[in-house]
Amino acid sequence: MPRTIWSGAISFGLVTVPIHVLSATEDHSIRFHQVHVEDMGRVRNRKYCSLEDREVSNAEIGKGYEVSKDTIIPVSDEELREMPLPTAKAIKLVAFIPTSTVDPIRVGDGYYLQPDGQVATKPYKLLAQALERSSKVAVAKFAWSGRERLGLLRVRDGAIVLHAMRWDDEIRDPAELAPDAVELTDEEIAEAQLLIDRLTRDDLEGEEFTDQYTEAVEQLIEAKREGHEPPETHEREAPAGEVVDLMAALQESVAKARTARAEAATAHEMPEKKAAAKKTAQKAPGKKANKKSAAKKPQRTA
Repeated sequence: MPRTIWSGAISFGLVTVPIHVLSATEDHSIRFHQVHVEDMGRVRNRKYCSLEDREVSNAEIGKGYEVSKDTIIPVSDEELREMPLPTAKAIKLVAFIPTSTVDPIRVGDGYYLQPDGQVATKPYKLLAQALERSSKVAVAKFAWSGRERLGLLRVRDGAIVLHAMRWDDEIRDPAELAPDAVELTDEEIAEAQLLIDRLTRDDLEGEEFTDQYTEAVEQLIEAKREGHEPPETHEREAPAGEVVDLMAALQESVAKARTARAEAATAHEMPEKKAAAKKTAQKAPGKKANKKSAAKKPQRTA
């Protein structure tokens, strides 16, 4: 069970739902230390004062805002704690909007909201079921770590999930990245749509959705730990830097996707057919099989 990150309440009109906030995700990335390659000694970062040229302890470190190169304004933790934050202990729901109107680029990490005690169970379920039936998500304001944030609440398998969101001014304008105007034929667009159809899935299950890089790193570490040669890696062919014939590339991609889907369907059907054939054989055995089975049946002893 993950530890509680934050405790407070959901403020839904005049309804208050006491909750605990828990991380909804786990990071399985492999972590490395910085080491001195000659003797494998750990390389550590030390905190030095630039004016006194000496290492300082955590007790001597505070916060400062740089106004200019030569001017830093000190700000204490106590001053920040005394700042008026109406959402310091509440996730305040301020609006409900259709899910389709949320730009995914604004959505950040997810957290599970857990009802705090039996008294919170009924209002928690009320909010969760109302959200599901409305097919909307809630937009909320909350404050963590001394700053106010925007959030999005949705329901996942009966649990309320809070996603941190970015403010409008935190999203960069992509206009300068837009490509130059080009002409596309209806046939090219139709072929691209056909490729999308061929690659459409109902879920994200399968080998292609596994973290193959982390698995390879784990195998490398295990081999080196046991004194073996690292496993060979098969270098994948790099994609071409330039598409000479866009239509031909699209058609070839569609053909490959069609073949891959057919192979996957065949591989899925074969175990089912074998299981069905085995089940049929068990249901209707022949007379000889019955006699043979009876002959092998162990006899009881007195």
